[in-house]
Amino acid sequence: MIDSKNVQLAREEIGEPSPLLSSFLSLTKRAAVLLAILSLLVFFIVPIAKLIGLSAQSSTGFSLEHYADILRQERLWKTLKDTFIIVAGSSSVSMLLGVLAAWVMAYTDLRHKKALHMAMMLSFILPSYVLTLSWSSFMGTQGIAAHVLQWFNPNAKPWSMYSYGGIIFVMGIHHFPLVYLLTVDVLKKIPRDLEWATRAGGAGKLKTFCLITLPLALPGLTAGGLLVFLSSLDNFGIPAFLGIPKNISVLSTLIYEEIVGFGPSAFARGAVLSVMLGMIAVIVTLLQWLAVRKIKTADTVMIDNHPRYSLGKHRTWITAAVWAFLAMITVVPLVSMVATSLKKAYGLPFHPANLTLSNYRYILFENPKVWQSIQNSLMLSVTTLAVCLVLGSLLAYARVRKPSWITKSAELAVAVPYTLPGIVFGLAMIFAWMEPIPGWNPGIYGSIRILFIAYVCRFLILQVRAGIASFMQIDVSMEEAARIFGAGFWKKWTSILLPLLLPGLLSGAFLVFLTAFTELTVSALLWSTGSQTIGVTIFSFEQAGDTLYSTALSSLIVIMIIVGMAVLHTLNKRQSKKGVQQP
Repeated sequence: MIDSKNVQLAREEIGEPSPLLSSFLSLTKRAAVLLAILSLLVFFIVPIAKLIGLSAQSSTGFSLEHYADILRQERLWKTLKDTFIIVAGSSSVSMLLGVLAAWVMAYTDLRHKKALHMAMMLSFILPSYVLTLSWSSFMGTQGIAAHVLQWFNPNAKPWSMYSYGGIIFVMGIHHFPLVYLLTVDVLKKIPRDLEWATRAGGAGKLKTFCLITLPLALPGLTAGGLLVFLSSLDNFGIPAFLGIPKNISVLSTLIYEEIVGFGPSAFARGAVLSVMLGMIAVIVTLLQWLAVRKIKTADTVMIDNHPRYSLGKHRTWITAAVWAFLAMITVVPLVSMVATSLKKAYGLPFHPANLTLSNYRYILFENPKVWQSIQNSLMLSVTTLAVCLVLGSLLAYARVRKPSWITKSAELAVAVPYTLPGIVFGLAMIFAWMEPIPGWNPGIYGSIRILFIAYVCRFLILQVRAGIASFMQIDVSMEEAARIFGAGFWKKWTSILLPLLLPGLLSGAFLVFLTAFTELTVSALLWSTGSQTIGVTIFSFEQAGDTLYSTALSSLIVIMIIVGMAVLHTLNKRQSKKGVQQP
């Protein structure tokens, strides 16, 4: 007869847990899975369900009367037309600039490519409303462009940014780096043998590009174009700053105007418009996902970083022209914005006698609401970063190391808030937390807590995707070796995984921090007295006509972004040096 005590001792000797411990661990695992599923439902699925439900609800129960009322309004059809014009136009500008930038960077021997790559990302890293303010300052009646034009014609006036063309242009240069990023590697993967064969057959450069390069690069172009279309559809800052003053509305700004206008059916009408905008966004997202899948099928092809066309004697001036263009679309307008923020009064010429730091003194020391908004944004972005870093990394680990329908469904659920336009998700959060359970108001709506919940839900997917990319680069055999040599859970993470994962996880965390710190779209609907953020404060200044204060606060944001990027670059550089020094 086998002694149960001896069996127990044998199990402990070989590291096998006891039946009681195994049962406890199993129950704990099941409870954790159930808690995770419940959290996903409450925080990610229920808000969207409530939004859809309210759009089809009336005093008599289920009804589509709100849809019928909205569809009968002329303003909706004008807004849809304006939305299509602006989104299609800005997407075209982004496609043109992005493809051209990708081709030049992938195929030519341009100088300083690493620095140019970072410079091309600047227009997208800057918050859209900061880029908008910089261009409105640059093209204003007292801007740099106006002074240059007056040298040639005293009566000349610069192009107004408060127009369809202005919105399309700013949105186009803001989003073109997305097309560039999705296209440049696709171009590098095109086999140069095919291009050489076509050229050997008598085809010229243009014909080779049309017959070989363009068709093979089509998946990247399609994915980039759809992503830009989706980003333009989601954008609130640019059409809000440049369109609302001239009665130019897109769907996102129309939803905002409906909600802030209140009225007996404001929320219902906003819900209907949000469902319409959300459906368009989901369809475009699915198309973009299919296009990205085609790109991934070519992941086994090696990237060819060697230039295929020599610029020869034109190399210097073409490089200078690219730098000049990038400076023109970002640096020069930013300089104009800073110059505007230093003036004693809006409209005065830029002269030493008219310059002052009083605008910065006012926003930093004399207006408590501005300092409160800076504190709120810093607190929200730091806490969002911390929560997303932990939860996102854990979900990414489970998604890569323990793939299943549960982890895949969790990733899809977490992606929903970011897939939807921000204004749609913000309205869904209002419906979800105004009264989560009928008759019970926990006091979350109307406080800063709803902004924190919204930020975590919306930006968690950024950390998850960064974590997945990092975990996929580490072979599972390293974890198995650590376990064989007796490393426990914490030892494995602190000594092996974290040092290897840190650069990728920090990049995702910085993206979460930067996006949350400069966020406007969700905050525009969810902020309340005492919980205003930097983006909301700048928007309020601009709406009130206080351009000097809005440009001064925007200039401070640019400085903070530059400092943050420098710190991240330094950390990544030190980490990479440590990795090289390790045997």
